[in-house]
Amino acid sequence: MSVSVFDLFSIGIGPSSSHTVGPMRAAGRFISTLAEAGVLDRVTRVRSELFGSLGATGHGHGSYNAVLWGLEGENPETVDTVRGPERATLVKATGRLRLGGSHEIDFDPDHDLVLHRRRSLPFHPNGMTFTAWQGSEVVAERTYYSIGGGFVLGADSSGRPELRPDATSVPYPFRTANELLAQCEDHSMSISAVMMANECARRSEQDVRAGLLRLWSTMADCIAKGCATPGVLPGGLKVRRRAAELHLRLVADAGQFRHAVDPLAAMDWVTLWALAVNEENASGGRIVTAPTNGAAGIIPAVLQYAVRFVPGTDDDAIVSFLLVAGAIGSIYQQTASISGAEVGCQGEVGTACSMAAAALAEILGGTPRQVENAAEIGMEHHLGLTCDPVGGLVQIPCIERNAVGSVQAITAARLALYGDGAHTVSLDKVIKTMMETGADMKVKYKETARGGLAVNIVEC
Repeated sequence: MSVSVFDLFSIGIGPSSSHTVGPMRAAGRFISTLAEAGVLDRVTRVRSELFGSLGATGHGHGSYNAVLWGLEGENPETVDTVRGPERATLVKATGRLRLGGSHEIDFDPDHDLVLHRRRSLPFHPNGMTFTAWQGSEVVAERTYYSIGGGFVLGADSSGRPELRPDATSVPYPFRTANELLAQCEDHSMSISAVMMANECARRSEQDVRAGLLRLWSTMADCIAKGCATPGVLPGGLKVRRRAAELHLRLVADAGQFRHAVDPLAAMDWVTLWALAVNEENASGGRIVTAPTNGAAGIIPAVLQYAVRFVPGTDDDAIVSFLLVAGAIGSIYQQTASISGAEVGCQGEVGTACSMAAAALAEILGGTPRQVENAAEIGMEHHLGLTCDPVGGLVQIPCIERNAVGSVQAITAARLALYGDGAHTVSLDKVIKTMMETGADMKVKYKETARGGLAVNIVEC
């Protein structure tokens, strides 16, 4: 199996990759199966059921609307972030739904889309079942699992998630960090060079570069929009957006103290950029899943830090940064989990911190072993991090966690570069530990809004 950087980084919509992007894609896939079977035009009713973490926090994560959009043929990359919510409201008000954007059927908001708060499917906490009828006859039923980062798996005949590996033959295959390091050392290549060669097995180098720079452009646009948008985030918490005000203060301070030197000023900007992205995500805006929505602010903030404060960070460096981040992310995707519902926030913010630390270490001149060390440090100090969204919203503590994780990624990269790459705990060992920790973690601490801050902070 090989994971592309474009699988880990995709342009989508907030607030959650597993709870918004994944359900939208699953609903869209179900409609595609109906169309391919030639039965779409005969369908008179569709019932969608969300289980486990999806059912417990789906309203706060936008899962309800996402399923409606997917059933109507929308996709996360192009759905209108303004008109989409308006369309979902109209569907619920009129009781009419356009399957695939054209075939109109009746829709009962209370019975045709159900979020089961206390029921789970046996094989993964993010399960969904879609059923289609023609009159009283069931014409199709499918189960899907949203496994994190917007990845969606169908179910096999036993109901288990059905993994369909990418069969692309790549020149330098790797599944673990040790295998990646071996490829680098055997062929005297950097991690970014290994990843670029593997990406070129799927598309031309020109297309890879263009695609990565488009991702960065979307990230940068998201930062800019977040820095310019004041107000209050949606949902019952009434969380005030801080990025716009902080941006004005930092710009003013830079002008007032331009002759002074504040050694921590760069960290203030990193904090701002992470807040800006995650406030956009919490608002349902256009973001890049990196590798999840809940952790989407870390890689853009650290890359913006490099662009702004590291001399020589040009397009080539940006491409290398994203390739390295993708290489490290692919190891987590293949050997562990990036789903907060499965392993807690260590699998989201921890993974994003690890990816960003490694990427920054390479463009700062790190060797492959120093890069691997940076990735290990980034995850090691997030072990045990719970996923406890207050009110089921990707706001508290998610937004600030991205800001802190961004600063930790920079610290991890710099710490690794002061060493020679030799260290006691390998990246593979810390990933294994993360998975074991996630397995031991109580369900209430894994994106169910039933434990931690989610129950100790009163929603108002």
